[in-house]
Amino acid sequence: MYAIIATGGKQYKVSEGDVIKVEKLNAEPGDTVTFDQVVAISDNELKVAGDVASANVTATVMEQGRSRKVIVYKYKRKTGYHKKNGHRQAYTQVKIEKINA
Repeated sequence: MYAIIATGGKQYKVSEGDVIKVEKLNAEPGDTVTFDQVVAISDNELKVAGDVASANVTATVMEQGRSRKVIVYKYKRKTGYHKKNGHRQAYTQVKIEKINA
């Protein structure tokens, strides 16, 4: 059985026991979070739209962290213009506990 959930502007295909990294959530490690935006659920056949309106996915927060640094380098030739910048995206690692259909 799997579900497709939406959080942080992205969609994730999850099953029970999966560990995924999602956009940063306001939760401490050990807290339980519920994802209410369920796009689809499949056990033997796919259910979407009105069939999954009351469904949700329960997960436990494992850790908060930041990804590897991405270097952004802007350069324009012949003008002496260059700018170097870095970015580390914050994430929350969660473990999917239960899919409530």
